[in-house]
Amino acid sequence: MDKVLELKNVTKDYGDFKLDNVNLSVTKGAICGFIGQNGAGKTTTISLILDIIKRDAGDIQVFGEDILENPTAIKERIGVVFDEMGFHDFMTATQISKMMANIYKNWDEEVFFDYLEKFSLPRKKRCGAFSRGMRMKLQIAVAMSHGAELLIMDEPTSGLDPIVRNEILQIFQEFVMEENHTILLSSHITTDLERIADEVVFINKGKIVLAGNKDEILETHGLMKCKKNDLTGIDEKDIISTRPSAFCTEVLVADRQACAKKYPKVTMEQTTLEDIMIFYVNRGSQVSANGESSDTKETSTLED
Repeated sequence: MDKVLELKNVTKDYGDFKLDNVNLSVTKGAICGFIGQNGAGKTTTISLILDIIKRDAGDIQVFGEDILENPTAIKERIGVVFDEMGFHDFMTATQISKMMANIYKNWDEEVFFDYLEKFSLPRKKRCGAFSRGMRMKLQIAVAMSHGAELLIMDEPTSGLDPIVRNEILQIFQEFVMEENHTILLSSHITTDLERIADEVVFINKGKIVLAGNKDEILETHGLMKCKKNDLTGIDEKDIISTRPSAFCTEVLVADRQACAKKYPKVTMEQTTLEDIMIFYVNRGSQVSANGESSDTKETSTLED
């Protein structure tokens, strides 16, 4: 399948934080969920993709081209939504439209005003007076009104109420139903991604630890529940990490079916993206069943 976006061994070192040899790809026509806790490297990665900051090493291909070689033409085809609105508070939607017409060759004012109506956004009210939900919908309207083929969004649903989030997620799903439309959606709200994402990339401490088809990741991973004493009978190679609960110890495994056959007396359940993210984040800070630290365990990834 065609890849709209590909990062190969991309590195950015700030000294106190390092984006370390990041490899990820986004399939044409897909919604790719980019997940990780705050500070994991999601915004840094997006800034590198957009050439807002310069990479130290690695290759970034957008639409099959290095963005450094043809930045203007490539950015014409990308719609961007950040966590914070990038327009001056005194500007109205009408003024923003006039400004965008001087930035994008394919700016379509009619499409923009149609989105304003659809989102119930006023044309002449200063956007500084907008609620957070209105600001996000304004950014989305702008991103989708110049013929963008790829939407790149950084936490667009963070802090929004469930009604507004639901409305925005529906908009994203409608967008990718149209030909040649793709979304990279950065978020730490895993329930949103479980609903709409086709692919998932999980970043932690500047490294990609898991990537692949969302449904396959949810299908293959499993949550075993067992007594603490039973941990000694579980092969450490099968364990991603563990979590104690009130009545048992929960164990995340990467191969649910194989472990269900291998440990038939242990309760096995399906898991969620949120649990998967939490278990992988906590992976390096636990003590194994034999008392050894699990810090040295290598991080495994699931590639599609």
